[in-house]
Amino acid sequence: MDELAAAAGITVRTLRFYRERGLIPPPRREGRIAWYDEQHLARLRTIAALLERGHTLNGIADLTTAFESGRNVREVLALGAPSEEEPVRLTPEELADHFAGEVTPENLAAALDLGYLVTDGEEIIHISRRLLDVSAALVREGVPLAEVLKAGARVREHADALAELFTELLRTHAAEDDLWRLRPLAKSVVEAELSMALDRRLHPGGPAEGPAGGAGGTPGPLGPPTS
Repeated sequence: MDELAAAAGITVRTLRFYRERGLIPPPRREGRIAWYDEQHLARLRTIAALLERGHTLNGIADLTTAFESGRNVREVLALGAPSEEEPVRLTPEELADHFAGEVTPENLAAALDLGYLVTDGEEIIHISRRLLDVSAALVREGVPLAEVLKAGARVREHADALAELFTELLRTHAAEDDLWRLRPLAKSVVEAELSMALDRRLHPGGPAEGPAGGAGGTPGPLGPPTS
């Protein structure tokens, strides 16, 4: 314990307090000897980093509980990892930096439930760099992370329904061996339909009422009205 406290730059009293609060896992014991390892040191460094970012010990304890109750990477691999998405490894403090002030136990639990985040020892893995980047961009634009995650859950429902539709369509009319080859066609249809649906909702009155048009002119080929 003395060696671990010294390596972490804290007092033994603080280390005991963290143990009592359940902020670090118990040591491995051999008789009367308690062995700490690099995982304990990494956890203490994470606690220090989260404290510097304004998290309270109570909040860190709740985050730790949510973190440890989430699915781990082995469970995700057993279910089948995403075939096209690039996973991103993050420390808890790096995750906090992506979503400054928004990494709460509730948001962490929601992201774990969605499968956006999984655990691998002391690290967190975000299952998709694209989803991580988009989520962080939305939060920077002022959208609360809780609302981003709620929207993500709704998108998941619709995406599952679309995937089921195309899977049934292709299995009915194509050979099983051709399903992966034809998979990009389904993605293209969804992307095109989503693009047109966004156009309809962002410019409900048609091009003349959108930002590219206006009274007294006809939209030019690049957007601004021409006389």
